[in-house]
Amino acid sequence: MPPVLRLAVLGCAVSIVLLVAPVAVAATSDRGPAIRGPIAVGYSTKAAFDSAVALAGCRVLRALHRIRVAELSCSKGVAELLARSPAISFLERPASRTPAAEPGLAQANLLGAFEWQYAATHADTVPESVLRAASAITVAVIDTGADVGAPDLAAKSPLAFDIRTRQADVADVVGHGTFVASLAAGSSTNGEGIAGFGGEANLLVVKASTGRRALTDIDEAEAIIYAVDHGARVVNLSFGGPSTSTTERLAIDYAAARGALLVAAIGNDFRHGNPVHYPAALLQPVRSRGRGGRGLAVGASTPDGTRAAFSITGTHLSLVAPGKAVLGAVSALSSPRDYPRVELPGSREGVYAFGSGTSYAAPQVAGAAALVWAANPALTARDVADYLKGTASGGGRWNPRLGYGVLDVGAAVALALASR
Repeated sequence: MPPVLRLAVLGCAVSIVLLVAPVAVAATSDRGPAIRGPIAVGYSTKAAFDSAVALAGCRVLRALHRIRVAELSCSKGVAELLARSPAISFLERPASRTPAAEPGLAQANLLGAFEWQYAATHADTVPESVLRAASAITVAVIDTGADVGAPDLAAKSPLAFDIRTRQADVADVVGHGTFVASLAAGSSTNGEGIAGFGGEANLLVVKASTGRRALTDIDEAEAIIYAVDHGARVVNLSFGGPSTSTTERLAIDYAAARGALLVAAIGNDFRHGNPVHYPAALLQPVRSRGRGGRGLAVGASTPDGTRAAFSITGTHLSLVAPGKAVLGAVSALSSPRDYPRVELPGSREGVYAFGSGTSYAAPQVAGAAALVWAANPALTARDVADYLKGTASGGGRWNPRLGYGVLDVGAAVALALASR
């Protein structure tokens, strides 16, 4: 068996494990290659792919023709035949992710204001005109689904799609996706619950898992393609792990080539070897020291502006945002054991909790990106990323603990307005 790769959803409420084999597996003996059963394959052309699959006798489970990747079901040993075909560029085992609970939720509000993260990033200084203009921007949250009946999400009438069922039902029994979506684009005008960071940005929820069952890198890739093809300018990825795959890279290439800005959580494993996590390191490359890249790798900060103890550090860190005991909306279907409910004064509806993790820092940056774009629609994705990094609390200076510093939404929006 090839070595396996672990990935985790980067919120402390839920972890997701990804098991993936190395890229470009080929046959090694007459007994057939290590890959058996469902496999991901890359191909050169659709016609050549169809011929190779027909010859091998495999069944196509789904095809992502945008990036020339397909998932196949093949009989034992048949992958060897495919590996020899000039039509096939790589074979990979689909990545398996299994959610499981992690300790990490704050049990009580010890921080003064419940939604302390909003003022800490100066999101409360963004002009009303920019908050409204964000309605021209769509933020996609690829995750465990969302409770679209939660007041802050329902007010947005979000578009929703489950890539497994091909339906609009994205019920979130895990809870992670609802929390993330509320931070990225929860309504700031419904007079209920919390205010998300994206103002009136449209919300697209793409469910890429089946409850507490498996999520694969092919699911991730299909979700990214779906989001971009349906108008997402900003895509939030609150998951990751210590390796990547060809399928994942092709999907990110696809999104970047179409002008989308991808935002990923950098990971919570500082105390477990401080590994490099992907897709964050595909967006802000290792050794880049925060410069360039095709998106943003986001770490977590505390109320006093320091690095959260769990947040990964390194040369692929872009910036940080509040990620310790931040307030978010919770799915009514989630377990109270994973998300202990808190009473939110003034709220008559909805369910709320505190959560910690870089999973919850990333969507704040994703929402802020929508506001920067709303302030100046002529900006490119690279411009938006540079504005967010350049206006963070580091004053243009980078370090491996905080990147360019703590997100400053107000300053980034002001710079975008001034640049029009």
